[in-house]
Amino acid sequence: MGRPFFEHLSTMAKQDFYEVLGVSKSASADELKTAYRKLAMKHHPDRNPGDKGAEQKFKEINEAYDILKDDQKRAAYDRFGHAAFEQGGGRGPGDFGFSGGFADIFDEMFGEFMGGGRRAQGGPTRGSDLSYNLEISLEDSFRGKQTTIRVQTLAACDECKGSGAAPGSRPVSCPTCHGRGRTRVQQGFFSMERTCAACQGAGRVIDNPCKSCGGQGRTRREKTLSVNIPPGIGDGTRIRLAGEGEAGVRGAPTGDLYIFITVTPHRIFNRDGPNIYCRVPISITTAALGGSIEVPTVDGSRARVTVPAGTQSGHQFRLRGKGMSVLRSPARGDMFIEAIVETPVNLTRRQQELLREFEKAGDSAGTHPETEGFFARVKEFFEDLRE
Repeated sequence: MGRPFFEHLSTMAKQDFYEVLGVSKSASADELKTAYRKLAMKHHPDRNPGDKGAEQKFKEINEAYDILKDDQKRAAYDRFGHAAFEQGGGRGPGDFGFSGGFADIFDEMFGEFMGGGRRAQGGPTRGSDLSYNLEISLEDSFRGKQTTIRVQTLAACDECKGSGAAPGSRPVSCPTCHGRGRTRVQQGFFSMERTCAACQGAGRVIDNPCKSCGGQGRTRREKTLSVNIPPGIGDGTRIRLAGEGEAGVRGAPTGDLYIFITVTPHRIFNRDGPNIYCRVPISITTAALGGSIEVPTVDGSRARVTVPAGTQSGHQFRLRGKGMSVLRSPARGDMFIEAIVETPVNLTRRQQELLREFEKAGDSAGTHPETEGFFARVKEFFEDLRE
């Protein structure tokens, strides 16, 4: 005996979206975002060239986050699971609706039963969404930029204007489904509707197809698009260009294009949100006696930082308003300079002599507070052991 219908559905289910992102079902919006950014960066195709597994994982991560970041979609998913978003072909990543899915399962099983029920509507299939990976520099992320990209896509056929019919003719109503795109089948007590096999749900058929596109209403070509990168955009951000995906079959709506931004690592700066971090080596004499250093900033200018006498490695100096641009805001983050005291190498004989003279001069109390504090704690440690 075959397995029950619902058991069969459960075996085909995708991995739970919460498990894909590695979060609990009670995760907050911020926790979802943090988990998404971390995983998207790890599995991004540009960082894993040729790795089909990473590419598939990247798609799963984006699909899961697209659902869970939206309160309404998340509520539907929590209630119905993946069935809430299952639809026909032509849907690309990031495009999920509520017109099909869970309810349609019951419509097919119990449509028109007890005198009612929803009717699935026929119609042309929407074009697929496309994705494009765009790599930019940290400077581009700071300033923003206008750039152009080239995308291979399916565009409306110029010969038939996307209709699929040869010039001078036009599609006609499907005689099988009478333009509904669906056919009804009676099985015992149940009345079920299915996609019309003659017109594939379009509701129209073409007697004289266009020779250029073979009746599809679309042809493959390269399209050049202008993309605006706003100042402050971050790594892993997605830009949506509505209607720039693949054209639908025979005049159906066009899909969208999603551009995934990757910000390349910088050789000087590290970014954390709106803030910029920079590790700057300083000489042992500057650290001991004090002085000043000149550092570059992300906007291309220079800033002078005063180093107080006795500066230790790891000490940070904050430059307010010298960090990254903030997306959709005139504000800027801060820049943090971390001092790294450098121990000199390749000393001349005279330099070695001077250091030995310094050592012989002895240390006064408070000259090396970190050393004094550490060994004071060590002394207390051994005294505690003796008690």
